[in-house]
Amino acid sequence: MDIGRVAKASGLPTSTLRFYEEKGLIESIGRNGLRRVFSPKVINTLALISLGRNVGLSLDEIGAMLHPKGVHIDRPLLLSKADELDKKITEMTAMRDGLRHAAACQAPSHAECPKFLRLLNIAGKKRDRPKRPF
Repeated sequence: MDIGRVAKASGLPTSTLRFYEEKGLIESIGRNGLRRVFSPKVINTLALISLGRNVGLSLDEIGAMLHPKGVHIDRPLLLSKADELDKKITEMTAMRDGLRHAAACQAPSHAECPKFLRLLNIAGKKRDRPKRPF
């Protein structure tokens, strides 16, 4: 498959495909004129990369699992990411519930709502934490 067909099939721009190739995540099998040519199997590799990115894996972490003979899954890393997702789900659920409460709260003012004030306090504490680099 030439790079244009891979881009269309994967939904990724050709610049991303060239970047992934440069990073060693995918490999072209040759050229057709000036255009890179890939094996049809590259679509599955790109889907795996997309899945990894969606769960928060870095390209380096994904690349460490991709080998010429197949995928070597880093199970401890995946369990760690699953734990991070569980924590994020808990936080996001609390935020969603807080938004729903704020929208439906019958207090004369949100400044008089104990639940809303608790949410503000929690949000303020999170803001003060240093951000973790990706």
